Amino acid sequence: MAKEITREKAWELLCQWSEEPFHLRHAVTVEGVMQYFAKELGYGAEEDFWGIVGLLHDLDFEKFPNEHCVKEQEILRDFGADERLIHAVASHGYALTVDIQPEHEME
Repeated sequence: MAKEITREKAWELLCQWSEEPFHLRHAVTVEGVMQYFAKELGYGAEEDFWGIVGLLHDLDFEKFPNEHCVKEQEILRDFGADERLIHAVASHGYALTVDIQPEHEME
């Protein structure tokens, strides 16, 4: 059964796959930007979810740059993540590394 990932668990997962300070700062920056836009665009109730998508969007990049947006799907499924989160995270590679088309304004 899929589980909701808290910000704390998302950070722990990110730190398992990313160690470089740049990547960690980038993830936190994108998290903040996503939360900002959730509020600005009227999705304030989903601010935490949008933030977690931003935090995890490059989960696989440091260790699997040639499988970016592909490997993170496997990592997130193994972690028990919800398919909605997996789709949102992976869709930012649409037409570049995956064929997962963005479906939501956030993506």
